[in-house]
Amino acid sequence: MKSLITQAFISRFKEPPRFIVRAPGRVNLIGEHTDYNDGFVLPMAIDRAIGIALRPRNDSKILLTSLNLPDSVDFSLDKITHGKSWGEYPRGVAWALQTEGYPLQGWEGILISDIPVGAGLSSSAALELALMRAFWALNHWDWDATKMALLAQKTENEWMGLRTGIMDQMISANGQKGQALLIDCRTLDFNLIPLPKQATVVILDTATRRGLVDSVYNERVTQCQTASNFFNVVALRDLSLTLFEAQANQLPPLIRRRARHVISENARTLQTAEAMRAGDANKLGELMNASHISLRDDYEVSSKELNTMVEIANAQTGCLGARMTGAGFGGCAVALVQKENAKTFVENIRYGYQKSTGIQPNIYICEASNGAEVLD
Repeated sequence: MKSLITQAFISRFKEPPRFIVRAPGRVNLIGEHTDYNDGFVLPMAIDRAIGIALRPRNDSKILLTSLNLPDSVDFSLDKITHGKSWGEYPRGVAWALQTEGYPLQGWEGILISDIPVGAGLSSSAALELALMRAFWALNHWDWDATKMALLAQKTENEWMGLRTGIMDQMISANGQKGQALLIDCRTLDFNLIPLPKQATVVILDTATRRGLVDSVYNERVTQCQTASNFFNVVALRDLSLTLFEAQANQLPPLIRRRARHVISENARTLQTAEAMRAGDANKLGELMNASHISLRDDYEVSSKELNTMVEIANAQTGCLGARMTGAGFGGCAVALVQKENAKTFVENIRYGYQKSTGIQPNIYICEASNGAEVLD
């Protein structure tokens, strides 16, 4: 990426860039639909990212061209108004930084991405954090990664008008090579969790995209709130499985299933962190499998293609576990695979999934990478 974006910058501006910044996409290993219940998530930043090569300007203009997306971005920091397409992100990030009093300088640059759009790998959060780093590179205020993640979320919520949690921005800002991040979505405290050395993470894109997710998402939020109101707690994160099971039969069956997923998923996420600290890849795989069953049966956010992908993955030699990841109804699954079996695993998945569904999947063997940074 660095070489390609440097050459593109030189071709455009006839000189090398002053800075190159990058921010990664992410995959969530476990902890699904727990974030809006004040729970725990365990994502990792992946080695697919958005990069920006840039140089300062002597005025307040932002000029940005993408090697992957149509249209160019052109606006003034003196008067930021809504625009169109992906240019809303640079405008929104600049607006969010300005609302917090950060000094901003004009710049121009080239953007490149190798994160698949629409696959649920959080290209939007990567773009927001790459832009944060670009503005920081020219102004050098104190870089507080969690604060920048919150401002990126503010961009999504208040500028873009999208109801999103904090997980994607937190991992893109705070990721570290070789580590996953256990995030408490209530306090935003986090701990680095080492990935098993003998296994690798494989992202399995079903090549199907989510539809009608917003209405179903809001429905799930309401159902979880109904359950937490019944137990008189702030959020389902505050319930233990023991307390839930003691009174669960008093809930309507649908609400019971929704709550059971969230409460058990929180427990699984904490158990996964312990297994990873102990280097127990087999236990991690078992918990991923249990997570998928819960998402499929209790939370009902999987899909035929996701279930097929997970079943085929678990049938392969060397696969320790697999689950859907993300909001559901399409997008990606994630598998944990013994490193020596990874290449054969990918080939078998590609063949088996296409044979079963008629759809060509996209498969990515990933490593955990650093969060948003300036490249040397």
